[in-house]
Amino acid sequence: MPHGTAPLRILVVGCGNMGASHALAYHTMDGFEICGLVSTGASKEVLNEQLGGGYPLFSNYEEALRETRPDAVCISTYPDTHEAYAIKALEQGCHVFVEKPLADTVAGAERVVEAARRAAKKVVVGYILRHHPSWERFISLSQELGKPLVMRMNLNQQSHGRMWDVHRNLMKSLSPIVDCGVHYIDVMCQMTRSKPVQVSAIGARLTDDIPEDNYNYGQLQIRFEDGSVGWYEAGWGPMMSETAFFIKDVIGPKGCVSIVARDAGGAGKSDSVAAHTQTEALRFHHADVDKNNQFLKEDTWINLEDEPDHQELCNREQRFFLKAIQEGLDLTEHLEDAVNSLRIAFACDESVRTGQVVRLA
Repeated sequence: MPHGTAPLRILVVGCGNMGASHALAYHTMDGFEICGLVSTGASKEVLNEQLGGGYPLFSNYEEALRETRPDAVCISTYPDTHEAYAIKALEQGCHVFVEKPLADTVAGAERVVEAARRAAKKVVVGYILRHHPSWERFISLSQELGKPLVMRMNLNQQSHGRMWDVHRNLMKSLSPIVDCGVHYIDVMCQMTRSKPVQVSAIGARLTDDIPEDNYNYGQLQIRFEDGSVGWYEAGWGPMMSETAFFIKDVIGPKGCVSIVARDAGGAGKSDSVAAHTQTEALRFHHADVDKNNQFLKEDTWINLEDEPDHQELCNREQRFFLKAIQEGLDLTEHLEDAVNSLRIAFACDESVRTGQVVRLA
């Protein structure tokens, strides 16, 4: 924090998994000072106790905004509140950190971006993988493989207990391939640096324990202008298989790069929020062969020393948020990418519901 600069007063809205991690980051950083914790249930009391107590608690967001008058707001609530909460914060002159997705519709996400422009305030979207050194390396290595790329990714979660409650609540507004898929669609767009032109997707409703118009398993396919293709698969629920639930793979003419996560991809880890960001190692396979079609080079194993855990990734996200505010970073591209990945995810959702291929303008 620049010398003599007062910490930013931040209101934390949503005190569950991600909200608690972001609050811990603010609690331990010099640049922020929590001015209130907001949730409709008991999670704010639990979090306040974990942080040593003493923070003002609120059950109503609008009341909290009025009473605390924060400099910034952190929104980690369910996606159907993101648009309204972000716009109210911006209209009160606050900077905003909002968990992905930016909104629960593309039009809503565009309204948040316009509100940020009008207010001249910063909005950072919680794309946590953008702050992970191994994922950054994964993306950069993919660009050494030639074109087209074939990208294979999934994150199926055998959710049970509290995580099944979380997933059922999420599915009141979004499907898994939208809520979870925006991360990996964003990664594919960074890998190809090409325009997506067509999507198709399938889905299945494997339980009556979710809204009738939603599905808890989905798989999407994206075709890019440069000929690259990618698929992503996401399923939530106690019925999901833990066989091959963690695949992060990119293939090109010159070889392939894979995230090898022996621990994070192990049994019982599929619904662990902490495990989802672990990489452990990158395996770079080289496709060059001799006249007998024998490989010329052994696979390269890359173990990065900087392997942040989930909390440290949240700390890095919040350091970026602070830097964006203090240094006036231009977040135009950041927000364009957030809207773009959401637009692609909703096109995939449309394909599931209509059974048709969706072409992107």
